[in-house]
Amino acid sequence: MRQRVLIALASAVCLAVFPGIAAYAKKKNAEEARQFLQQIPKDQRIEQALNRLTFGARPDDAARVKAMGLKVWIDRQLHPDRIAENPVLLEKLKTLDTLTMTGDQLVRNYPTPQMVKQMVAGQMPFPTDPDKKMMIEKLVARYEKKGQQPNAGANPGANPNAPPDPAVLRAMLTDDQIRNLRRGTPEQRLAFFQTLPQAKQDDVVMVMPGVRQALVNAGSPELRRRIELISGPQQVVYRDLAESKVLRAIYSNRQLEEQMDDFWFNHFNVFVDKGADRYLVTDYERDAIRPHVLGKFRDLLEATAKSPAMLFYLDNWQSVGPNAPQPRGQGNKQKRGLNENYGRELMELHTLGVDNGYTQKDVTEVARCFTGWTINQPQRGGKFAFNPRLHDNGEKVVLGVTIPAGGGETDGEKVLDILARQPATARFISKKLAMRFVADDPPAALLDRMADAFLKSDGDIRQVMLTMIESKEFWSVGAYRSKMKSPLEMVASAVRSVNGNVDYATALMQQVAQLGEPLYRKLEPTGYSNSSKEWANSASLMARMNFALQLAGNKVPGVKVEVAQAAKPGDPLAGIPLGSPDFQKR
Repeated sequence: MRQRVLIALASAVCLAVFPGIAAYAKKKNAEEARQFLQQIPKDQRIEQALNRLTFGARPDDAARVKAMGLKVWIDRQLHPDRIAENPVLLEKLKTLDTLTMTGDQLVRNYPTPQMVKQMVAGQMPFPTDPDKKMMIEKLVARYEKKGQQPNAGANPGANPNAPPDPAVLRAMLTDDQIRNLRRGTPEQRLAFFQTLPQAKQDDVVMVMPGVRQALVNAGSPELRRRIELISGPQQVVYRDLAESKVLRAIYSNRQLEEQMDDFWFNHFNVFVDKGADRYLVTDYERDAIRPHVLGKFRDLLEATAKSPAMLFYLDNWQSVGPNAPQPRGQGNKQKRGLNENYGRELMELHTLGVDNGYTQKDVTEVARCFTGWTINQPQRGGKFAFNPRLHDNGEKVVLGVTIPAGGGETDGEKVLDILARQPATARFISKKLAMRFVADDPPAALLDRMADAFLKSDGDIRQVMLTMIESKEFWSVGAYRSKMKSPLEMVASAVRSVNGNVDYATALMQQVAQLGEPLYRKLEPTGYSNSSKEWANSASLMARMNFALQLAGNKVPGVKVEVAQAAKPGDPLAGIPLGSPDFQKR
């Protein structure tokens, strides 16, 4: 029965979502324009605010906002520092220790196999934390036992599901112990596992991948952490990042701040799987993005420009002037030179918008201004550095403004000043914000007012957001439930709507990826789109319904929901509301 319902609902969702989005894109007529002038009833305003400014309402959110007053609630969301963070979230984030580490600390504590090899050779220090040091020593011993070298091709986490060697198992455990670990419920297997000495526990996790998932499902956060380390320490850094984003979206009391963090990370996108960026993205989001999400755009622009993650992603750390010294022993290799990647994306994606008043000559001149903006030892989590020997110190002209020779590092800062104050930048940023929070095709009049607020406030993002939220367009029939949730919004809102308790967010993180939005893994510098059309396809809609059924049935690992909030226990239609066309809208 459930399968038939799913197929019928998939058809319904396609009919309900696709035509609405397509019609909105193709039919921008007078009637649609009037919808942005027609206000929604007052009793729908709290719903609209929760749909747009949060990752979805929890069962008691509407009553809480009503008691507080909608205007007061919005003001508090615009000033997240005035909101006490959810202690449940803070407790869940404690285990994810990589979130507070610098890039170089991440490299030492969660090394790749190649870095383990360097530690063994004395080229890199072992972690100072005794538990992590012991774990890495165990990995080294495991390699040596197999006659391998710890390099990129000998990754202990490369095939975590490989069957165990029977001879190794029998040398480690008795037949009865092996049976106890392989049989029974996760709780029973965990209980037996905990009777083993810790050294033997680590060995079991290493050689019995089939036991790992049972232990993850039943174990404590500390045990899950040990299992993650054994499976491959370098994987922990990304997992913490992605899990923390899901946890914050679900639990944070500062919901608008989390929406803005997601918006700005995609605006200034960095691909986590590009080389050194696997260790640089953590403090990029923490130190460059998050502190400025409702601050001054100029500050945010400079923080991202000087971030090692951005410098590495768009190759600016290798961009040098014409007189820069070349590395020794380069032979016939191509010489270093000017790299225009960052200069182009800075104007095209970060400020002015595509083909919006700049020329190829401007791209080259901007790139010249940023030569010498580099990273000290990027592969070891290094920091931003300006190297004057690599800088093109000649005169530049950017958008008609002359930048005198001899400016050094300030050449790049002057470019940021010029771009941050351009009317085209104000319009471009305003449009992207309105697309995220109002409609895929926001009215021009709204963009005019937002851009004007941007320019008059010297790029104050909070003021631009307030202008948008106070607009008639934000509270209009044209905006109300007109957008489709992104995968992250869908997953987070579904868990929030049923008061889900997330013990660990790995399965939710993977679900977001399966729906089309692998977190931090958008390869292109565009980031994930703010447009609903990005997410409207039949495969994704079917996957959303499958997830809703799994969630309502308490079948998502690491998540427990209040079944009464989802459906009656045993109901074959449990979860259907969460997968319905209506729930996909925001």
